[in-house]
Amino acid sequence: MKKLILIFIFFYSFAFAGMSDNDKSKSIECTGIYYANSMIPQGELELEKIVHSFAAKKFLNSHLIKEGVEEKKLNKEVLRVVDIRYGKPYDEETTKKCDSFIFKLIPGSEDKIKEIAESGIY
Repeated sequence: MKKLILIFIFFYSFAFAGMSDNDKSKSIECTGIYYANSMIPQGELELEKIVHSFAAKKFLNSHLIKEGVEEKKLNKEVLRVVDIRYGKPYDEETTKKCDSFIFKLIPGSEDKIKEIAESGIY
């Protein structure tokens, strides 16, 4: 019985532990990728992908701040990624990897990003 209680406490603590530093770092990287994608001119990238990138960037910014990432640090790291990617063509594979990572990491994120994109407020 004691083992069962300890196992329950162990899993319960992980369920509410928040994001690891590694997950935060990867999420910040994806935020920068989405932000850089959102700046690609519409003539070079489908509007749907630009809107998705805006919505994902907005969602992740809010989520990361809720997870305890300081806004100043977040902005600095996101802009670091944007500086590297700005002016480069859209990278479908990298964006899909970010989508998969975020959708798996944050429950409900896919629906929330879709909701933001469809709202037109991003």
